[in-house]
Amino acid sequence: MAEGERIKTLPLISLITINYNQAVVTCDMLESTRQLTYPNFEIIVVDNGSVENPTERIRQGNYPNATVVVSPDNLGFSGGNNLGVRYAKGDYLFFLNNDTIVMPDLLEKLVEPFLRDATIGVTCPKIRYHDQPNVIQYAGYRPLNPYTGRTWSIGLMEPDKGQHDQPGPTPFAHGAAMMVSRAVLERAGSLDDSFFLYYEELDWSARIRRAGFQIYYQAEALIYHRESMSVGKMNAMKVYYHVRNRLWFMRRNVAGWQLLVFYVYYFGVAIPKALIQYTIRWQPAYLKSVKDAIIWNLKHSSKQSVSVPSPMAMTA
Repeated sequence: MAEGERIKTLPLISLITINYNQAVVTCDMLESTRQLTYPNFEIIVVDNGSVENPTERIRQGNYPNATVVVSPDNLGFSGGNNLGVRYAKGDYLFFLNNDTIVMPDLLEKLVEPFLRDATIGVTCPKIRYHDQPNVIQYAGYRPLNPYTGRTWSIGLMEPDKGQHDQPGPTPFAHGAAMMVSRAVLERAGSLDDSFFLYYEELDWSARIRRAGFQIYYQAEALIYHRESMSVGKMNAMKVYYHVRNRLWFMRRNVAGWQLLVFYVYYFGVAIPKALIQYTIRWQPAYLKSVKDAIIWNLKHSSKQSVSVPSPMAMTA
């Protein structure tokens, strides 16, 4: 079989990434994709209303198979990725943060579990920190605590000594890097735009599992992540979406007495603790963020979603 024909028989992978005022960082990630050894993939860069349109910079980089989709508005993580989905032609969609660096065999490793098990709907690589390249950020997730609304990634901040090299099912995907089959989109839908930022991949993971799919941690795949490049380590927006979406996620995915216990914990312990800290440090913007996050939940039904504006697409 000729090489061109062999490539056509491989599943097409659509790599989707979001740029928001970080064209240099995005191009660093795109530069790393030149090393990818999987031959059949496309790249879709969604620009989330950046001050400077990155299309020309990306075009000058001459990145293979790259398309830039420009949104006039910041659609958030959920909306930006969903916009990319509209342009994706792939059998598998790989949602990848722009502040990552990929390893050459990444796509082969991530697609392999799908080809041997039809129940797998999502695969995620091992993630290490870019600035501490032997320290783990993600090696799968622990189950959700239904009383606190929290979960933690396995291996977080541990030196990688091979202790988490066993692949297998995991409760949640990591939003920085997750490959999703087209069948998942057809049966479970896509990311919910209402989250905008944070908790959206946990909500999607819960829906994907309810649709009958497994989420799979692929230990043989690896990326490096520059964490929190988009919104910084802590600011009022981050406080707002963490508070808002933790409550929003639990309202959508937990019911009955477990949700009641969560409410008691959240409003009796977690929120008062945060308010005391922000008051002692006198961070009025953070206090307002907490108030606004709670009011938002009071005003919105747990079934509500947010629409995505029409885009202007440009090809790099």
